Amino acid sequence: MNDIWWQTRGEGNIDLVLLHGWGLNAGVWDCISEQLASQFTLHLVDLPGYGRSTGFGAMDLDAMAKCVLRQAPKNAIWLGWSLGGLVASQIALTHPERVDALVTVASSPCFSAREEEQWPGIKPAVLAGFQQQLSEDFQRTVERFLALQTLGTESARQDARRLKSIVLDAPMPSVDVLNGGLEILRSVDLRDDLAALTMPFWRLYGRLDGLVPRKVAVLLDERYPDSRSVMFDKAAHAPFINNSEMFCEVLFSLGESLAKV
Repeated sequence: MNDIWWQTRGEGNIDLVLLHGWGLNAGVWDCISEQLASQFTLHLVDLPGYGRSTGFGAMDLDAMAKCVLRQAPKNAIWLGWSLGGLVASQIALTHPERVDALVTVASSPCFSAREEEQWPGIKPAVLAGFQQQLSEDFQRTVERFLALQTLGTESARQDARRLKSIVLDAPMPSVDVLNGGLEILRSVDLRDDLAALTMPFWRLYGRLDGLVPRKVAVLLDERYPDSRSVMFDKAAHAPFINNSEMFCEVLFSLGESLAKV
């Protein structure tokens, strides 16, 4: 059984597991890891098949969550960005006793738009197009998806270059793994399940996000009235990159609230 790449940093009293998004690896957290490690014990993870976690094929959401949980601390705050938000949510649903708090970043319990329900998200045809294009032009498809994540911000080009360099600095995922990730984004719907969560649940968004429209935050505010949502006004799909200081302050606030319990 393969182990995934896992790095632990910091000596804080609270463990914080960070899960990255589709196509990337734990390098996305480099811009905030030093700051977070001053108050948390950080666990930086490459999801199975991504970055340095090689030797894995495509997985469904449940298999990916089980694989990550095998190496995790007994209790932690679980933070997941984008696809990683679904993995963290799945762990909170199946092993709530292991999750002190759930934080999703630019993530949705249902990424795929559902027109019949007036649910905003990525149009299924767009996700299907990415799946088809992966086999035709692997690198360009990944670059296109990365560019979408920063579109609309003042530092869009710079942020897209940073994401691209993070991908290139580690082994590239296989087409099968990337297709498996897109299939999770296309098919998974955790909207009803997450209503049953009892641990603190914080949802962080970028107002300019083209992949998780800001209307998702409003709809989930109504659906999960006990959760908390934070909107970063000048951010798109990666608010921790161009709003890093404010992003860390939100997490420090969560850590402080858990320490008082």
